[in-house]
Amino acid sequence: MDFPYLSSLVFIPIIGMGVVMLLPKNQHNMVRWTATFFSIPPLIISVILTIDYFTQYAITGTMAYIEGPFDWIPSLSAQYFLGVDGISIPMLLLTGLLSTISLIASFGIKERVKEYFAFFLLLEAGMMGVFVALDFFLFYVFWEIMLVPMYFLIGVWGGPRREYAAIKFFLYTLFGSIFMLVAILIMYFTSEPHTLNMLTLIEHGSTLSHNLQMVCFIFFFIAFAIKVPVWPFHTWLPDAHVEAPTAVSVILAGVLLKMGTYAMLRINWPMFPDALRSLSFWIAVLGVIAIIYGALVSLAQKDLKKLVAYSSVSHMGYCMLALAAYSSVTAIAGCMFQMVSHGLITGALFLLVGVLYDRAHTREIAAFGGIGAKLPIYSSIMVFFSMAALGLPGMSGFVSEFMIFVGAFGALNKALVGISVLGVVLGAAYMLRMVQRVFLGGFDSKKWGGLTEINARELVTVVPLIILTLFVGIYPKILNDLMSGTLENLVNLMAR
Repeated sequence: MDFPYLSSLVFIPIIGMGVVMLLPKNQHNMVRWTATFFSIPPLIISVILTIDYFTQYAITGTMAYIEGPFDWIPSLSAQYFLGVDGISIPMLLLTGLLSTISLIASFGIKERVKEYFAFFLLLEAGMMGVFVALDFFLFYVFWEIMLVPMYFLIGVWGGPRREYAAIKFFLYTLFGSIFMLVAILIMYFTSEPHTLNMLTLIEHGSTLSHNLQMVCFIFFFIAFAIKVPVWPFHTWLPDAHVEAPTAVSVILAGVLLKMGTYAMLRINWPMFPDALRSLSFWIAVLGVIAIIYGALVSLAQKDLKKLVAYSSVSHMGYCMLALAAYSSVTAIAGCMFQMVSHGLITGALFLLVGVLYDRAHTREIAAFGGIGAKLPIYSSIMVFFSMAALGLPGMSGFVSEFMIFVGAFGALNKALVGISVLGVVLGAAYMLRMVQRVFLGGFDSKKWGGLTEINARELVTVVPLIILTLFVGIYPKILNDLMSGTLENLVNLMAR
């Protein structure tokens, strides 16, 4: 493939942002459709790359569609260097899909429409860039670019406490980025000749002394753990989710949280194998704490959006448990499945909470009751994704959690893995409690008689997620085969 597919993933949304900014600000429909139009080519390209990678490169798991390295800033040895493999391809597809869905879900935005959609396209460009960058300078630029649109999307179009939530998100992520920058500089100055090439530095990292590996590993880990977010760095997430517009919550849960786990797999896990071996037990402990803590706090929530937000802390804890079992291909594959599955399921749950909030103007669980009789289609879809979130067999959540438990049980402390299984029970408790209180029981026709069923535009946003959740749950082999070669290569690097 000679066409610059990876550059197109990044620059088409940027071009779209420029076109949107040139449109008349009062032409809201033109702005909405133009932004959505520019999000479709990256989605199509990500589908093409997924199919082609599956047929040509999946078995070997090699880096493919490489662009560069081209000198960018020679004095810093910074290069324009892009490439993808079996762990970045699924993330590109997820990003392309959720970006288009989120833009369609944003058609209800009424204020400062042009700025909103321009920022959203910039956010998509940054997310795509993180998943294709193979140069540390380029990776860092894309990682930081995402901060700006996300800050404004929450701070301008969010809820009553939007400024507080936006500033908290910005400061937390910026705090982590400082540690990442220091670790990048250490790697740069210890390499000879100096380089920012991530593939070269993966080989170089294993030659560093144990103490230097520990320092770099911990610095990178802090930066990425804040994004996941790993307990105790999680406190920005519920505030950001509750105040963010619906579509922004979808991207935040569906893609941004995955950047932390993706970066761990791409960078510090294979780069510092000695440090990983020394710290794997404590990483598993953090994962178990997140699983149980997130589930218990979800049980106590009265707000639908906060419940889904804290459930994300619990579900991403499974990823950390899997990453701690670095010697198991099954566990690492389970982590990747969980990243994809969580993006589909939680993205859909935030969309559905937004559908109800648009009609009822409240997210209080106690305010509802019996609306399943009034909104049968909406309720059926919401119950479907609630079952998927608690790990019902036949859906993607079950596959990912089962793989994680099987892989982790063979590689980690058995007691830790046993405790983490309680997260499944607690997950069923808070999801079923929500379903019972919102959709079952007596219906207050005076209060909620005016509620209307989910409309066609809203169905367009959730139906693809239903199909993919079932597809991955029923036939996970395709996704597993897409990633297996790359994951085996990664496990071999981590076992050095």
